[in-house]
Amino acid sequence: MSRLALVVAQFNRSVTEPMEVEARDAAVDAGAEIVETVAVPGVYDAPLAADRLARRESIDAVAVIGAVVTGDTDHDQVIAQSCADALTEVSLDRDTPVTYGVSGPGMSGAEARERTDVGARAVESALTLLEELPDSTPD
Repeated sequence: MSRLALVVAQFNRSVTEPMEVEARDAAVDAGAEIVETVAVPGVYDAPLAADRLARRESIDAVAVIGAVVTGDTDHDQVIAQSCADALTEVSLDRDTPVTYGVSGPGMSGAEARERTDVGARAVESALTLLEELPDSTPD
């Protein structure tokens, strides 16, 4: 059974709460176990939590869930890009799947609430990576 961790942003909780529910349902449907969930203030804070979780032997993959909605500035794009870049580094540095279940940027809160399936897709992507990636141990 695959052991997953979730990192869930609390900012825009009206979006991330249903995303988390869908992520948990996807894990159950796939026969995976979510062994730990870490709540972080916002998407920007997710990479540190993902890194700490990815270091653990008891965790096979990490799914990050959050929502970045548009505002009056380009702040949403900066936050989303910074998070995506940092999570990519965590995944590569730790040789552990870390998936990006973040809706946005460039969408309103209402649009983000229509895309809560992003949480489930993050879990599904993590499980697919675990299944499809070749073993990293040398031959």
